[in-house]
Amino acid sequence: MKSAPSTSPTSTPPVMTIQEAHAKLTAPGARFEMIDVISNGFPTRTWKNAPATLRDLFILSRSYQDRVFIIYEDERVTYEAFYRATVKLAHELRAQGVEKGDRVAIAMRNLPEWAVCLFAASICGAIATPLNAWWTGDELQYGLTNSGTKVAFVDGERYERLVNHLDTCPDLRRVYVARSAAVQNSKASLLETLIGAPNSWASLGEMPLPDAHIAGDDDATIFYTSGTTGRPKGALGSHLNMMTNALTGQCVQHRSFLRRGDTPPVVTPNDPQRVVLLSVPLFHVTGFNAWMVPAMFLGNRFILTRKWEVEKAMELIQRERVTQVGGVPAIAWQLIEHPARAQYDLSSLTLVTYGGAPSAPELVRRIRTVFPHAVAGNGWGMTEVSGGYMGINSEDYERRPDSCGPAPAVGEIKIMNAEGTQELGRGEVGELWVKGPQVIKGYWKSPDATAQTFINGWVRTGDVARLDDEGFCFLVDRAKDMLIRGGENIYCIQVESVLYEHPAIMDATVVGIPHRILGEEPGAVVHLKPDSTATADEIRAFCATKLASFQVPVQVKFWMEPLPRNPAGKILKKELKALFTPSNG
Repeated sequence: MKSAPSTSPTSTPPVMTIQEAHAKLTAPGARFEMIDVISNGFPTRTWKNAPATLRDLFILSRSYQDRVFIIYEDERVTYEAFYRATVKLAHELRAQGVEKGDRVAIAMRNLPEWAVCLFAASICGAIATPLNAWWTGDELQYGLTNSGTKVAFVDGERYERLVNHLDTCPDLRRVYVARSAAVQNSKASLLETLIGAPNSWASLGEMPLPDAHIAGDDDATIFYTSGTTGRPKGALGSHLNMMTNALTGQCVQHRSFLRRGDTPPVVTPNDPQRVVLLSVPLFHVTGFNAWMVPAMFLGNRFILTRKWEVEKAMELIQRERVTQVGGVPAIAWQLIEHPARAQYDLSSLTLVTYGGAPSAPELVRRIRTVFPHAVAGNGWGMTEVSGGYMGINSEDYERRPDSCGPAPAVGEIKIMNAEGTQELGRGEVGELWVKGPQVIKGYWKSPDATAQTFINGWVRTGDVARLDDEGFCFLVDRAKDMLIRGGENIYCIQVESVLYEHPAIMDATVVGIPHRILGEEPGAVVHLKPDSTATADEIRAFCATKLASFQVPVQVKFWMEPLPRNPAGKILKKELKALFTPSNG
């Protein structure tokens, strides 16, 4: 599908309401037609034309045959080669006794093997369990033990962290290690002895798919939450949860065409191959579900990198003619502001999307200027809704640069009071609750936490938000990140949005500084754009022109690099709080 840039001025009103556009897109016989199903015991709407399971997605992806699927450094893997390696590995899992419902863990950096291992588990009906590749050996042991993993796939680096813990994981029978010279544990063997290296997968013999009977509501994955407080919780997702993103993002794009009065493109298997550059980890639900699943569904080319490096990314965009890139807003800013940008041809970009953090209203305008062929998009999601949930792009985003979009056609959103007992009206601020086929089944082995978060098919997100008259959602803050200064609520996201408006600031966050009398006060940490300068006093004065006095950061600290983030893209505020000295008043 070719994504065209918006051309209408932002002042032009839309020709269709959101409801009218969704009704047309989801009409009987349309690409986004919906059907009613039961998900986790609750009735919900979902896409009729999405694959029912990860196994079905895997089978469909083989139809792209000799198209390149994954690129990693000098390795290029076609869809057919991926299919053959995955099926061969699935038969090995069967030989190791893996049955439907068993947990199979994957702990490695973004590598072609990651996708092979996950789908080998999925087509057997096992529950694929990606583990955070940033975790220590103790944390990886926790993930393996908590999930009850039977077979694990790791790369050499993760193996070194885990090797002294393997015998303390009671359910673990076998570990396969990729990209390692040797292994020393009796449970471990080299993955390459089974399937070879990625560039050789095309020469593997063809094998039949292992038998498995899998339904959309069956358990599919366990993705662990970020674990910013206490131990991470395993988010148990179904195949239906995982497959919803195959079409949700496309529906947002097509909605934009209708809203401006254009005809959405007709999507066919013969469309030119789009090229996606991944900037986030696959072990996070966003990387896999919001990026890889749609890429496989459409037969896209998917580029993995060892880590995000902006100039390396520009080289890849130029060489591979990348059409889509994104992650968190800081990545878009880095591409825009990098002093070497003019040396690279980035004209192939047609979609720059991000989420997971506030972005300055200026960003969407800068993308339109710097990448004239590209559409800018923002969105909102979380692990509990299988990655992405709602999105906004094109003119809708330009009109509302601080919104993350309306409810998707298959979902519902509402704003509730703090007690969760009353739905609030349009414009009122409260907790965001969402519903739809993206909502996971609950937390693995955590019935109390599940009962507190999942209510009759709805998930309490913990985000503070409001809806406007047309149903667009505006995040106000994370409930747990809100500061209270002398009885006054300070929503960090509101202060951060003002900081992002400062012309010298590329990345920013607000944290609470303990205060003996007031409780806490706002402190800001900022990363400046290249060749830009600003003092703390200048930044505070800028904020004072746009915020109430109690909201203005009392201190501003400068960070020399983009702010530290976890794999989900969330800024590590706890680490940054250490920069500030508590006040005794």
